Amino acid sequence: MTETSDRDDAADPRGAALREAKLSLRRQVLARRDALAAEVRASASAAISARILALAEFASAQVVLLTFPFGSEWDTRALVRAALAAGRTVAVPRVDARARMLRLHAVADPGREVVAGYRGVPEPLPDCPEVRNEAIDFVVVPGVAFDPHGRRLGYGGGYYDRLLPLLSPRSARVAGAFELQLVDRVPAAPHDIAVDTIVTESRTLVFRQ
Repeated sequence: MTETSDRDDAADPRGAALREAKLSLRRQVLARRDALAAEVRASASAAISARILALAEFASAQVVLLTFPFGSEWDTRALVRAALAAGRTVAVPRVDARARMLRLHAVADPGREVVAGYRGVPEPLPDCPEVRNEAIDFVVVPGVAFDPHGRRLGYGGGYYDRLLPLLSPRSARVAGAFELQLVDRVPAAPHDIAVDTIVTESRTLVFRQ
């Protein structure tokens, strides 16, 4: 099922109240996600992957930006395998902690080229070929929580909020998430970047500007 929605621009808290609202929601959703049984996580991950693979934007993309699963995140590795098998370039982010930015590198052999990096998150080796931000056609945007208007709550570092404006305007911005990560409303600041599409194990939400 694919649903469409308009974005909601109602007022949100600001300053310390916004930070506290984000922190509280992040804790709640992470606790729910961490409590998922392994078999449920695996089944839902397979369903999310299948739905993303069916998207026309993914089918037409030549350069895709993907992450590898960390902690209780949904498992993206089926997407990585499918993209590589189709001959596409798979870019994976690597944290540049000094600049507080993400650097993108092409990965051809995940088993050898992806290792535990910044704070244990899987990252490409630094000698993997770099990929220009403007080359990305399709990005799977990670996050903790999402709402029915495409708003996203990340992990608190702001890395994707800084990266997404640097990508080509034509790049599809898609979030995969377990259904339990969808909430009524994500508190957001004006600089927080929304996504174009959210894909869960049971539905696909498409947002129109």
